[in-house]
Amino acid sequence: MLRILILLCLATPAMAQTPMTAAEFEAYVDGKTLSFGTAGEPYGMEWYRSNRRVTWAFTGEDCQDGVWYEEAGNICFDYGDVLSPQCWRFYDEPGGLRAEFMNEPGTTVLYEALDTEEQLICPNMAS
Repeated sequence: MLRILILLCLATPAMAQTPMTAAEFEAYVDGKTLSFGTAGEPYGMEWYRSNRRVTWAFTGEDCQDGVWYEEAGNICFDYGDVLSPQCWRFYDEPGGLRAEFMNEPGTTVLYEALDTEEQLICPNMAS
């Protein structure tokens, strides 16, 4: 019995670290604009629209339109020639999403800072 309890305790953190599926991610983000930060600093914002379309802007920079898709358990973003493709693993945590950059694992971790249903305002685009 003790052995089972130990195994359950060891397994719990791994279960909590399961990346979101594409369906879970879509249900969480569709119709929202999320702000992300890293190391306590603003990083950027992304507006998630229907049909997996997105608009991204690094803090203080122009917006880029793109799409997202699932590939090999990652959520990947394609912005055409600008930043493509950018693949992440998203985790649904009590304080919001955590995103780990999979193109270069261990380099960038983002945290959801704000969630709104207002679209991202992009002076450089008519989207």
